[in-house]
Amino acid sequence: MFQLIATPSNALADEPVSIRATGLLPSQIVTIQATVKDEKENLFQSKAFYKANEAGEVDLEQASALGGDYVGVHPMGLFSSLKPKRAFQRLIKKDVMNTPLSISLDLYDSVYLLETFRIPPKASQTVQRWFVGPGVKREQIREGRVRGALFLPAVEFRASLLASHGFAVLALAYFGYEDLPEKLQEMDLDYFEEAANFLLAHPKIRKSGIGVISTSKGAEIGLAMACYLKQVVATVCINGSSSILDFPLRYRDLVVTPIRQDLERIQVHVSGSVRFRHCTEHLQNKLNPQNILPVEKIQGKILFIVGENDECLDSKSHAQRAMDQLRSHGRSNGRMLAYHGAGHLIEPPYSPFCFASWQSVMGKPLLWGGDPIAHTAAQEHSWGEIQKFFRQHLLQSRSQL
Repeated sequence: MFQLIATPSNALADEPVSIRATGLLPSQIVTIQATVKDEKENLFQSKAFYKANEAGEVDLEQASALGGDYVGVHPMGLFSSLKPKRAFQRLIKKDVMNTPLSISLDLYDSVYLLETFRIPPKASQTVQRWFVGPGVKREQIREGRVRGALFLPAVEFRASLLASHGFAVLALAYFGYEDLPEKLQEMDLDYFEEAANFLLAHPKIRKSGIGVISTSKGAEIGLAMACYLKQVVATVCINGSSSILDFPLRYRDLVVTPIRQDLERIQVHVSGSVRFRHCTEHLQNKLNPQNILPVEKIQGKILFIVGENDECLDSKSHAQRAMDQLRSHGRSNGRMLAYHGAGHLIEPPYSPFCFASWQSVMGKPLLWGGDPIAHTAAQEHSWGEIQKFFRQHLLQSRSQL
C-alpha cells in the first residue's frame, strides 16, 4: 500500500522534515508534490520526480530527485522550491499566532506533469509549519510613538521564530502601519531610540542592552542604530547599505544627507522585474564622509550577512567597506558572512526561494536574485550563525529588536 510519511508533521517552520514514500514497486518512478495557499488564497506548488529503491521506498534524505523543480539530494527541496502560480507573489505568513502554514504533500505513481485533468494522489500527508513555539505570547505595542508587536518567550528568534528560540522580539513598524507615516520619507532615529528604551524598560527584559536584526533598507537603519545608540549591543545586518541612500537620516540635531541612486541605470529583467543593483554599483564615485555611516563608533558586536548574487543592492561592497572602516580604526567587533549564489532575501531556513516579487512601494516587481540551491544553503547556514551570534552577545540581556 502506498504511504507518504512526513516526520514531524507538526513543527516550527525552521525545523527540517523527513519525507518518505513506501509501498512502491522497485525502481518505480513517482512524483511528490507540495501545495500551500497563503492567507489571500494565492497558490504555491513544487514537485520532484524520484525513482524508488529496490525495497520500493523513496527517502528524500538519501534519494536524488531526477527532475522537477530541482535535481539531486535536497531533503527539504519541496519546501524551499515552492513557487507561486501567479507571477511575482511571495509566500508570507502574517497571522503567526493562531494558525500554521499547512503544506499538503501528495504522492503520484508516475511522472505527474499535466494538471489540466486532476488525478487523485495515491497517498497524501499534511505538514503544519508554525512560526511560534508553545507558550510564546504576543503583545500589540502602542506606546508613545512606538508601533509594533512584542513576542515574549515562555521561559526565561525573525520576530516570532526567534522568540520561539528563547529571545524576546519586538517586530517594529516604522511606516505604512496604523498611524505611522504612509510612506517612508526619512529615517527618524529618535523613533528607533524610543523603541529601544521601551524594550529596556519592559519588566520581562533585562537591562544590559538590545540586539537588532534587519534586512535591506531596515539593515541600513539597523546599522545606523548600532552607530549612534548605546542601547544596541549586537546587530545583524542582512544585505543592507553602509551609507545613507535616498532618504535623510535624522537623529536629534544631526541630519545625514542621502545619496540618490542612479535611477537611469535601472535594468528590466526578462521576467519583467526591475533590477536595481546597477543603480548602487556606481555610487562609489558619489560617496563622501557625510554620507557614510560611522561604523567605527559602534560599541557592540556586528554581523554582516550578504548574498553575492544580490540583484537589488551591491550589498557585499557595502559590508566590505564597513569592515575596512572598522579595521582602519583598530576595531575587531565586526564579522562578515558572504554567501556565493545567494540573493537579496536571505530568510529563515526552508523558506521558499524568491527570485523576484511585487513591491508595493515601488508599484513594480523587484528582482532579488540568487541561485535556488546556493540561496537555500545560505538560509540554512546563516540562521544557525544568527542564533549563535545573539546567544553569545545577548546572553545577559535576552532581548531582541
